[in-house]
Amino acid sequence: MTELGVIRAGQFLPHPPVRVWRALTDAELLARWFMPNDFRPVPGHRFTFQAKPRPEQNFDGVVHCEILEIEPVRLLRFAWRGGHLDSTVTWTLTAEGHGTRLEVEHAGFDPADPDQQLAFKIMGGGWRSHVLRGLADLLAAQDEPSGR
Repeated sequence: MTELGVIRAGQFLPHPPVRVWRALTDAELLARWFMPNDFRPVPGHRFTFQAKPRPEQNFDGVVHCEILEIEPVRLLRFAWRGGHLDSTVTWTLTAEGHGTRLEVEHAGFDPADPDQQLAFKIMGGGWRSHVLRGLADLLAAQDEPSGR
């Protein structure tokens, strides 16, 4: 079921939740698979992601965020504000066999706002393809002898 204004994506990762959590919450690792940032896994911490600027969409490339909720190795929720968007991103990790089921939800897109619907379309594809793939690639590379 698709809910208006909400992007949901997820996948199974053949890595324990603690490894996936580290990739989500270590600023250096996060920059390698997602975006440059000044992230710290502390409730209330304000941080930014630096994306590619899109002047034609009135977006300077800076995503202003704030940690809203954190339950180590289980849940990370933060505010995501940039351009015309004031939304939330929630990562949920669930142990599954010898790996982790990782789900991401990006909520708060206004279905009546054309700018937000364009962002919804672009980001929906990005979360599903580039972001989750980048994380999976980083974790796989860490499994290789030269990636440790």
